[in-house]
Amino acid sequence: MYAEIWTYRANVLPDGRRLEGFTVEAKDGRIGKVDEATDEVGGSAIVVDTGPWIFGRKVVVPAGAIERVDWDEKVVHVGMTKDQIKSSPEFDTE
Repeated sequence: MYAEIWTYRANVLPDGRRLEGFTVEAKDGRIGKVDEATDEVGGSAIVVDTGPWIFGRKVVVPAGAIERVDWDEKVVHVGMTKDQIKSSPEFDTE
């Protein structure tokens, strides 16, 4: 996996672009939508709302796991499986 896991890969997130609302595509299929995205130095991540897949859980996926973004189709392609995303830490609103 990508060495700097908490940083977006080059050219994945151009300045001013937002990922909220995009579909999240794991290696083995769709898993949910991006609820939030952060752009903090060394702490960037997306919050994936898994919807019905795992009872509406929201999980944190490191920005470095994003392999590419299809801006036309509004899809974020993540280099993780559905099970890996399901096992990601739950998003804490506090």
